[in-house]
Amino acid sequence: MPKKRSGGGLSATQSAAKFLGVSVLAGAVMAGIALPAAGALGLAAKGSVQGFDEIPANLKSPQLSQRTTILDSRGNQIASVYSRDRTVVELKDISPYMQKSIVAIEDSRFYQHGAIDLKGVLRALNKNAQSGGVAQGASTLTQQLVKNYFIEEAGDDPTKVAQATQQTLGRKVRELKYAIQIEEKLGKKKILENYLNITFFGEQAYGIEAAAQRYFSKHAKDLNLQESALLAGIVQSPSRYDPVNDEAEATKRRNTVLQRMAELGDISQAEADRAGQEPLGLRVSHPKNGCITATRDSAFFCKYVENVFLTDPVFGKSREERAKVWNKGGLTIRTTLDPQAQKSVQDSLKEHVYKSDSVAAATTLVQPGTGKVLAMGQSKPFGYAKDETEYNFSVDRDLGGSNFGFPTGSTFKPFVAAAAIEGGKPPTQAYSAPYKMAYPSPVQRCGSTPYRNTENEMAENENESEKGPYRMKEAMAKSVNTYFVQLISDIGLCPVAKMADKLHVVQGDGSKLPQTPAIALGAIGLSPLTMANAYATFAARGMYCTPVAIESITERSGDEEKSLPVPKSTCSRAMNQKTADTVNTLLRDVIDSGTGQEAGLNDRDSAGKTGTTDERKNAWFVGYTPNMSGAVWVGSARQDVQMNNITIGGTFHPLVFGGGVPGPIWRDAMSGALVGKDAPDFSTVDIPDDEEKGDGRGDNGDRGDDGRQGTPGGGLIGGLFGGLTGGNGGNGGRPGAVKPKPKVPGTLVQGNANGGRRN
Repeated sequence: MPKKRSGGGLSATQSAAKFLGVSVLAGAVMAGIALPAAGALGLAAKGSVQGFDEIPANLKSPQLSQRTTILDSRGNQIASVYSRDRTVVELKDISPYMQKSIVAIEDSRFYQHGAIDLKGVLRALNKNAQSGGVAQGASTLTQQLVKNYFIEEAGDDPTKVAQATQQTLGRKVRELKYAIQIEEKLGKKKILENYLNITFFGEQAYGIEAAAQRYFSKHAKDLNLQESALLAGIVQSPSRYDPVNDEAEATKRRNTVLQRMAELGDISQAEADRAGQEPLGLRVSHPKNGCITATRDSAFFCKYVENVFLTDPVFGKSREERAKVWNKGGLTIRTTLDPQAQKSVQDSLKEHVYKSDSVAAATTLVQPGTGKVLAMGQSKPFGYAKDETEYNFSVDRDLGGSNFGFPTGSTFKPFVAAAAIEGGKPPTQAYSAPYKMAYPSPVQRCGSTPYRNTENEMAENENESEKGPYRMKEAMAKSVNTYFVQLISDIGLCPVAKMADKLHVVQGDGSKLPQTPAIALGAIGLSPLTMANAYATFAARGMYCTPVAIESITERSGDEEKSLPVPKSTCSRAMNQKTADTVNTLLRDVIDSGTGQEAGLNDRDSAGKTGTTDERKNAWFVGYTPNMSGAVWVGSARQDVQMNNITIGGTFHPLVFGGGVPGPIWRDAMSGALVGKDAPDFSTVDIPDDEEKGDGRGDNGDRGDDGRQGTPGGGLIGGLFGGLTGGNGGNGGRPGAVKPKPKVPGTLVQGNANGGRRN
């Protein structure tokens, strides 16, 4: 009697002998290998037995890559993204016609044989011998399932895919062993279910549910006889039998499947004939994959979410590991996107800036105290055609943004004021603020040599009538350049740098701000998200919270769902409450009576700051209410458009001001986003009014430094950085402050949106 293992079953020798007769023949047939001589067969057999014993005992079913669904904060779908379009369904949700069709054409003895169909192998050998080639294979559905497992595990790695599909006897041996294991472990119904969910049906459709949707715009459970036969026929050669590109060949193949079903008794001959006369009845739905298909103009937010996933270590130690999870898919990602706010942002952008304009606009809204990103949009749609872009102007470079962000002009001045007030300077602090002055020297920096004005660099205000003394309230409202130059010279650069660090204000490329007096007037490129989130700190009375876009993630694995960890906002105190309340009071006055009047909200407390850079290449408005903060940037991504005598959104502008174009965008976006929301008031402080010095209007009637007419060109930033950025910001964006052009190390400012420093 044959010897058995202690655990039952055949011995290793018997197992090998049993396997030999089938594996070599089946492997030879399927791999297309001719074995005419007994000696050759013996060698192959010996190698097969050895390989069979060395193959790991267990094959784990891979988690099938599926589509990932991205939702807004209310649970509405924003987008569906996937590396492979697949939706896994249970066998009960697959049409019985489909089940019978695939068995009939791919493995008609599926329910009669085990993992290997020996009868089919011998039949194939006979056919191949008669034809003198390889006319038939003998691969069962179970073996095909194993092969698809190997392909699925290979992912998009071309080397691994080649290994998974190579026509070698060694691969067939592995395939056969695992087929035996799966047959015993899963049973016929589960094997059929898994096969229908993993196999490729062409047209980017993986699995029967995706195929039913692609070709017929219906669910797999609703497929009729002729539709099922068509899809079953595609599997053997998705390109050859593609019904979209070759209807005649696909029809012929479908009818072959129908006839085979009739021969097997699955349907009657009359049913096969009737179905064969029917047209294909295609209702093709094209793949809707990726953020480019996102609803409600939320494509840039969708890409932001994807980039957060790929860069945050919460989702994996390395980018490669995170990318693998993302590409596997099967995730449901609920985000912070507020659909009401997103719609309002896009409506405002479309109203004020056309996608065909020579400049673009970007807007981001965040929630103070939580860091939640509520909306993110821009005037040029996501895409690759004319007047489209793949760059998200609202975020830093590592999250899909421009190379260096955009110079902010006078919207940086509140950070200087916050640093001064936090250090003990009163909001009534006065400076002479003359029309024109040399930069004070030296100015202390953190842990390095002081700044020295070795070339007698000069700063100046908009016109000769603008001269002090000024106190902080009026200087902020009018954005007086020489006041803030004197302020930063008084307190030093180090407190400003430290305040910027606490507010996580970094350049668009992620580097810290250079310690130079130019930062007082917005020389450095920042992103709208950075600005909106920093200003949200004022609204939150001094609490800074890191931005977050993802609320929760669930991952589907088989019939189970599990929650994945997600990044949480980290909140820290950036300044004391009184400092924040003081800045709120100062910036409220900017909207009430300063350069930002066109941005004011009628039904609630609001505060903000305008900004316009040298040569009017960037215009900003950054503002907030106690419960929402937002930043608007308008300009050219390549920093090559001067916004003079320009038409934007169908309106001609002799000069673009921060309050005149970005301000109304902010106002309309915020107004719609806040409908139905509470309208709390700021906590403010009493700041005595300055003596009357006139209304600060220029000849053109616009307010403050950003609203006043002035001679184009020149400017502090133009002087310091060869025209890279503007010196001032505000409603209209004053042309600048200092006309001389001193030499500055090229490393101070690395460039603009397209990476080059301009002279």
